[in-house]
Amino acid sequence: MGWPPFFSPSQIDDEVAALLLPRPNLLRDGRPSSPLAGSTASRLPFSSGQIHDSTPPLPPHSLPLLLCFAGDERTHQIFCRSEEEEVGEKNRKSQLTRLIPCYSFNVGEDCPVFDGLYSFCQTYAGASVGGAVKLNHGHDIAINWSGGLHHEKKCEASGFCYVNNIVLAILELLKHHERVLYVDIDIHHGDGVDEAFYTTDRVMIVSFHKFGDYFPGTGEIRDIGHSKGEYYSLNVPLDDGIDDESYQSLFKPIMGKVMEVFCPGAVVLQCGADSLSGDRLDCFNLSFRGHAECVRYMRSFNVPLLLLGGGGYTIRNVARCWCYETGVALGQELEDKMPVNEYYEYFGPDYTLHVAPSNMENKNTRHQLDDIRYKLLDNLSKLRHAPSVQFQDRVPDTEVPKIKMIQMNGMILTLIWKWMITRLWTSQRGGAF
Repeated sequence: MGWPPFFSPSQIDDEVAALLLPRPNLLRDGRPSSPLAGSTASRLPFSSGQIHDSTPPLPPHSLPLLLCFAGDERTHQIFCRSEEEEVGEKNRKSQLTRLIPCYSFNVGEDCPVFDGLYSFCQTYAGASVGGAVKLNHGHDIAINWSGGLHHEKKCEASGFCYVNNIVLAILELLKHHERVLYVDIDIHHGDGVDEAFYTTDRVMIVSFHKFGDYFPGTGEIRDIGHSKGEYYSLNVPLDDGIDDESYQSLFKPIMGKVMEVFCPGAVVLQCGADSLSGDRLDCFNLSFRGHAECVRYMRSFNVPLLLLGGGGYTIRNVARCWCYETGVALGQELEDKMPVNEYYEYFGPDYTLHVAPSNMENKNTRHQLDDIRYKLLDNLSKLRHAPSVQFQDRVPDTEVPKIKMIQMNGMILTLIWKWMITRLWTSQRGGAF
């Protein structure tokens, strides 16, 4: 099928809550681009001119929302640097004084402080919570490509993740659903989400990631949860060079069994694009179609689905991937030829949607893959039934007012610019989502 019109305004309003927020971008030589280029991943699907912005919920701008997982009000001191304050010699000393307490929260190295940080966290975390609210009220799919930052802990930032928007979204989904499934296909282990729900049977965590001498160093196959959460945490440790066929030989059997045994009321899928072939991390060898097959497969169960972004360091490929997966979410196949759009120059010299995987060696042997699959399916066989929940008073829904997308874009362009500069510095130092 061609590019126009795989979306329609009615589809976005009635079927998919499209929370497509701008994402920072870089030029091909690694220099920061203009703030507008940060919209590449979210604007590319609209390039046909026949697709119009939906009316997504405004992220809740309230400290209590962030504090429901991100510690006590001491956390506030990390974020609340005045956005109006100009950086100059006269106030530089006072800024440094205020930054001293931040280091106790692991802020300063791969999680640097920048102006507008608090508002930025409110925006991407609020969009994920807003997507969860949409699913709780009848929508089939919600998308927030600016979300998916999965390393932050309750009282500690990590891997350029300051607020764990995934945990907040899952907590919102648990207000309406007895069980929620979280699936992570980022190349890094989703340690922050795994830790948050490690002792509960209401949330099952399944993470497919590179394991070994690699950030964050967690996610061993023997990490299965604790107490009531035993066997509700599944970690799939992988080695370099895994390709589409090997990946799906694990993903589909494991996820099929999970859906059968756990019977979730909603699914959160973190679609980190650093597991793609050609990413600057250069570890996995998944094609866009292989990556998107995970989205297609989870969509096939017809369970409310929240799609989130995550890592990704070759930004033009991140935009390609999430554009393609937006089409997959709507059940549409896009043509490979890139339509002319305002970001057309970033996708040369081929100007195509898909990029061929490399010929890197697949270090995941058939024996290793079979062993992993056997162990995880055996763990799932030890779960006798889907857990239930006692009757209790339900926590009120998060109130999410609405705002036009064009207004939201204007609000966060400045934040995106600051985030982008900091993100470039962090990725060059080995930081990770």
